[in-house]
Amino acid sequence: MSDSFFTTSAFLKNANMYEVNIRQYTTEGTFNALATHLPRLKDMGVEILWLMPIHPIGLLNRKGSLGSYYSVQNFEAVNPEYGTQNDFKNLVQNIHALGMKIIIDWVANHAAWDNVWIENNPDFFLKDEQGNFKNAFDWDDVIQINHENEGEQKAMINAMKHWVTNYDIDGFRADLAHLTPLPFWINARLQLAPFKKDLVWLAETEEPSYHQAFDISYTWKWMHAVELFCKKEKSLFDCFAILQEHKNIFPASALRLFFTANHDENSWNGTEYEKYGLFAKALAVFACTYIGIPLVYSGQELPNKKRLQFFDKDPIEWQPTVELHNFYKTLFALRKRNVALYSSKNTTIIFFEALLDKNILAYQLKNENEEVIVFLNMNDESILEYINLPIANSLYKNIFTEIVEEIPNKYLLKLDVGCYVVFEKLM
Repeated sequence: MSDSFFTTSAFLKNANMYEVNIRQYTTEGTFNALATHLPRLKDMGVEILWLMPIHPIGLLNRKGSLGSYYSVQNFEAVNPEYGTQNDFKNLVQNIHALGMKIIIDWVANHAAWDNVWIENNPDFFLKDEQGNFKNAFDWDDVIQINHENEGEQKAMINAMKHWVTNYDIDGFRADLAHLTPLPFWINARLQLAPFKKDLVWLAETEEPSYHQAFDISYTWKWMHAVELFCKKEKSLFDCFAILQEHKNIFPASALRLFFTANHDENSWNGTEYEKYGLFAKALAVFACTYIGIPLVYSGQELPNKKRLQFFDKDPIEWQPTVELHNFYKTLFALRKRNVALYSSKNTTIIFFEALLDKNILAYQLKNENEEVIVFLNMNDESILEYINLPIANSLYKNIFTEIVEEIPNKYLLKLDVGCYVVFEKLM
């Protein structure tokens, strides 16, 4: 377990992230069409927008009618399907004008068969004994980059600089970060640091050592465990054990990304409603109230209940009423105002472990005098019973109903199946 060589930006201590699937976000699937949603996302409380790859997609061995976003033809160009370079610049400016940040997906492990590097730098890619380019794993639309080639590493970092210096982006989400050697990412961050302060570095990995280069990493083990819990293949104790394990193996400064959906999960494994059923919203509450960074995927606030096609056009079916807008707005606002939810050495989390055998996930977060208590009913039945809580009698506000009540040591918990309550202590 190694601490980062870098300092995590202070604004990340209570931030949130929103993943944008540009192709499916609107009927047009463009930067300009996305821009019309920015005021709504700002009102919801979104702080960091992560855009899936914005680069041109390879034509050779393309999958489906539009290809994979992760089959990059040119690391320094904009996909014309999404708009022009100026359209993207304007989008970045609009995001910044609203006080939000933008990071872009970065694919450092593989590239399209017709990537622009191939003609002049074929040695940037691995070849087999017959001299043919090698697929990256079983993905036959992309070829494997040669990470030992120093020229490739320099070209890749220069391409990353291109987006920071010419477009003013605020960071990167590294696709399958652990497939690219850690020294590359450390070097990339060192070389990009002088160009813009406070870049965001998100790694799609659960390898603790990668926090030497990155601020944020994924929580796949938690995600898989709660899915198995919902299928009655794991206990809530098993899920809780993973949270405890994370404390032991990750650096104290590591931020973890919690989510109930992202582009891979939605398209390949199912929506959060397929995976978690009645517990989907309760787990979203957990993602927003546990220490780390919560992620919301395109359309979750609608809510979108369909799997979005990955290689073909399949737009989100936006409705006049975005039902979960205020749900996320309430949670994001709590994260901003209450230091008990900050990623800080002064924040403590106390789980009410005696409730786990009742399939109630309950915990208290404290930072100095501020406090939040969360109850999630992960049971197949409604809960109506007195529970003993290790807290002093104090006044708390339900953040969703705004009802104020005194919570005694012996508290009557009333929750329907899959429901939740989040209490904020009044000062």
